[in-house]
Amino acid sequence: MSDSFSLSVVVPVWMEAAGVVQTLEALQLLRASGHEVIVVDAGSTDGTAALARPYADRVVQAEKGRAVQMNAGASVARGRVLLFLHADTRLPPGALSSLEQFFQSDRVWGRFDVRLSGQGVMLRMIGGFMNQRSRLTGICTGDQALFVCREVFEALGGFENIPLMEDVEFSRRLCLVSRPFRIKDPVITDSRRWEQRGVWRTIFLMWRLRWRYWRGESPERLVHSYRSDVRNAKD
Repeated sequence: MSDSFSLSVVVPVWMEAAGVVQTLEALQLLRASGHEVIVVDAGSTDGTAALARPYADRVVQAEKGRAVQMNAGASVARGRVLLFLHADTRLPPGALSSLEQFFQSDRVWGRFDVRLSGQGVMLRMIGGFMNQRSRLTGICTGDQALFVCREVFEALGGFENIPLMEDVEFSRRLCLVSRPFRIKDPVITDSRRWEQRGVWRTIFLMWRLRWRYWRGESPERLVHSYRSDVRNAKD
């Protein structure tokens, strides 16, 4: 296999018609440079897949669930590096150069720093805390655009098929192989869900779920609590 750098960006989506074109438009320079974008749709009924097709190299259908969708995208990827990008997250302008540096390093996986899109002080602090946590523990979440060498991804069996915490679980296994490569130039993640649910409410929910996960509760129980909290927030 060639030692040249090549990238596959895997974007899991579900009911993203309102924003999928904007997300994928931001990735067209990568495609123009010879890299690929793979969209994995989970049976959206709002036309997400059709909107995505002109802006992606492949649109794959999979069962709903980020772990399942990301594994499905990785299974058809051709790139030497896999980057998993949430539909509400934007890469920084220098991402491609930074990822090439990663590929030439002795690390096998990594993540970006993150910044939330809103302008409030609390939102900036949240991004800072997330980055500091990752620097201390090596653990990252999907909002930080995890990337990994494809050979390592395949050797580890990809994401575990669980409904929540798949990013945390996978980064824990990756830490056994190497420390993450950190890209300081941050991805920008939409702060809408934080603002809609309430910043403090969302902080407490996320930390509570992670604490329960570390104590050994199953992701199936945790996702039930997560969905219940989201429903209550909308009432």
